[in-house]
Amino acid sequence: MVFSLGLTGSIGMGKSTTAALFKEAGCAVWDADAAVHALYAKGGAAVGPIGNAFPEVTAAGFVDRDILKELISLNKSVLKVLEDIVHPLVQADRQRFRTTAEADILVFDIPLLFETGSQAEMDAVACVFVSPETQRQRVLARGTMTEPQFEQILAKQMPIEEKLARSDFRIETDTMEHARAQVTAVVEDIKRRMAHA
Repeated sequence: MVFSLGLTGSIGMGKSTTAALFKEAGCAVWDADAAVHALYAKGGAAVGPIGNAFPEVTAAGFVDRDILKELISLNKSVLKVLEDIVHPLVQADRQRFRTTAEADILVFDIPLLFETGSQAEMDAVACVFVSPETQRQRVLARGTMTEPQFEQILAKQMPIEEKLARSDFRIETDTMEHARAQVTAVVEDIKRRMAHA
């Protein structure tokens, strides 16, 4: 029996770190963001179809995310075309992972898990969280986005309270030790469930 655990949260909540802790605990982890990066890279499956739709975005042989972001900000319909190309490719990558991963607990690190309805494919969902103050500090400390950009991303994501309410497990990532202890407890709980299935 294989158990599928969806892992979600909002920006700056510690999801990538938590995914690494699940890996450390012996789970196989699929990362939605990494899958998209691979699709956009030179030779990636999305480069051709995106290039056909928006030639200026793939002039260098890969998807130039900066040009793409600019296109999306100028024309809202670009995002829909992009999603129609990328979502099926991401889905295929996730299926491939499901059939090839060699672990009994598969963790799917998907930022927009609930927003895309992907929780329907999971046996359970874990949501990572921290206080809004810590979240803001973490994101802005990275130096990769401005406060308005951060607010814009937050506005697109489902509120964390709602994600937590819809999740089976809640993992607070206030400290590494606390997060690791909670991940261990989640893995043990899942193993118990699997033993009694």
